[in-house]
Amino acid sequence: MINKKVANVEEAVADVFDGATVMIGGFGEAGSPIELIHALIDQGATDLTVVNNNTGSGEVGLAALIKAGRVSKMICSYPRSTNSTVFPDKYRSGHTELELVPQGTLAERIRAGGAGIPAFYTPTAVGTPLGEGMEVRTFDGRQYLMAYGLTADFALLKGKTADYHGNVVYNKTARNFGPLMATAAKVTIVQAASVVSIGELDPEVIVTPGIFVKRVVAVPDPQHESTLVAAGVSYP
Repeated sequence: MINKKVANVEEAVADVFDGATVMIGGFGEAGSPIELIHALIDQGATDLTVVNNNTGSGEVGLAALIKAGRVSKMICSYPRSTNSTVFPDKYRSGHTELELVPQGTLAERIRAGGAGIPAFYTPTAVGTPLGEGMEVRTFDGRQYLMAYGLTADFALLKGKTADYHGNVVYNKTARNFGPLMATAAKVTIVQAASVVSIGELDPEVIVTPGIFVKRVVAVPDPQHESTLVAAGVSYP
């Protein structure tokens, strides 16, 4: 039996290397793997390309990773959201590059990458600055842009419950990009509030099958981004 449970978050992210592409789950704070991100800050990997819905809030989680100067490029849909105070400075200074992607296109690029589809066509962003430099094709009289599938070296995700085989269920909408990212990364790492024995999860409710997950780590009392931001916490 393959036991994918690791002892702690430090061990879980120990092999993330400089220059890696890292997908990080979360829609705002919902599904954001705060503990894994903080462990990655402590681990020291730099020059990272990060794929996420946004650029974090305050000075914790993803925002803290950016503040620490570890992210050279962000691929996201919402670079300036509530309490997004770190990324704008890094972007204006030229430290962190931005690839802005419409949210539906971002989700489909991740899904396509996980499915082995190199590219697809979408009408979204035709005729806008986001479409500049992209290949344009016409189908049935309508213009479409060619968007490339996205893959990653690592994915950091947050689940509600996982088992030793890496099967994962999420907490309602906190699943957001998680299932897609799990398929698109070479190494998917999941923190879960509980890690249970094989057979304790109902097979009918499993969202992410263990075949897509490399490691799981128990984080029984995960932190919440909004609580940390409200308290003025800055990591580290």
